Amino acid sequence: MAQKSETRFTKMERLRSHRRVQIEDSKPTRYDDDDDEEDPSSRGSIKLRPSEKNVTEDQEPFMGVKVRRRASLHRDYKGDYLDVPSQPFLMKLLGKQGDRQVLFADKALKFTGSGKMKRRTLLITDFAIYIIDSETDMLKRRISLAAVEKICLSELSDNFFAIIIPTEYDLLMASTRKTEIVTVLVDATKNMSDYELEVVFSNRFEYNAASDLVKEVQFEEVEGGVKTRILRK
Repeated sequence: MAQKSETRFTKMERLRSHRRVQIEDSKPTRYDDDDDEEDPSSRGSIKLRPSEKNVTEDQEPFMGVKVRRRASLHRDYKGDYLDVPSQPFLMKLLGKQGDRQVLFADKALKFTGSGKMKRRTLLITDFAIYIIDSETDMLKRRISLAAVEKICLSELSDNFFAIIIPTEYDLLMASTRKTEIVTVLVDATKNMSDYELEVVFSNRFEYNAASDLVKEVQFEEVEGGVKTRILRK
């Protein structure tokens, strides 16, 4: 057990000192979503429906920076919104991987490399992040917490967050529970080691939508909410 803990700490130290690290596998990891064809509409901007109106100035921002939606201000964190123990497929999957504790479970929107939005089950355990197709009970992706470098969010009241994974391609998602998701990821990483997961707030940030595709997410405050654009670089 001591040897395993030492190994995890070493991985986190390596990620802290290098922005991009090399994976040991000779072939890059592929996932089911890698086969999505490029959508011509993604070459321009993708305009999504504005979220709820920004909160007023007397409401506490998330981490002192991000404007929060009214619905998230006094919401209690439940963690497991899907009752994972009652779902045999999820329990079997986690058992195979050796994960001991489910820290968060809920539905969320995941953006593919082609710009499509797909509804997925998002699980966060004490060791990893899982992206699962709930309709087919198929594991789409498993990301070790040790591989996550940082999380990117805007400063506005939208639902987007990007998980940056230097050894793979990044993950752009949207959820009304983003505040809880970010908090869980930060706490889980800190509990796993002494590594402090970086959370970056910016109304314009880039992410690797695929191994050879970089996109930029732009946020703009407009009347009635926030307008979001996802552009190819």
